Amino acid sequence: MSGTAHAARHDAPDQPVFVGQVKDKLEALFPSYPTRMACLLPALWMVQEARGWISPDAIAEVATVLGLTPAYVRGVATFYTMYHLHPVGRHFIQVCGTSPCHLCGSDEVMKAILQQTGCGEVGATSPDDRFTVIEVECLGACGFATPILVDDDFHDSVTPERVAGVLARYP
Repeated sequence: MSGTAHAARHDAPDQPVFVGQVKDKLEALFPSYPTRMACLLPALWMVQEARGWISPDAIAEVATVLGLTPAYVRGVATFYTMYHLHPVGRHFIQVCGTSPCHLCGSDEVMKAILQQTGCGEVGATSPDDRFTVIEVECLGACGFATPILVDDDFHDSVTPERVAGVLARYP
């Protein structure tokens, strides 16, 4: 299992990210891209890896480092569901909710996940900070409804009955 857990690093969202090794890692990318702007997605990943989420202060820092406006960086960060703009649990669960999955029972899978994680509602984090659950438009596996993504781990053909077994893999 490759599951990259999202560490709870929410205690210093206003501290700079691009210092030391993280700064060196970003600067090492610059020669591989035509412009600094082209490093925006990797820079956002670096922030999320370092902090677990992308705070408004981090958006401003990325903008400064890459020579962009904070509004541009925020626009890109909000476009993609893979970037977290608020603190999330150690494990991030995405449940497909498109029409094919809905017809195959994704609503029941979502209900089971929300109940068993203690999240209560879509977009919420469990009281123990273990899980955050969201619904996404498509995980690209319509033939294997209902697919879910837990951190970086793909699970296909999930049913309400399989939810407990899947979640047990994520302490």
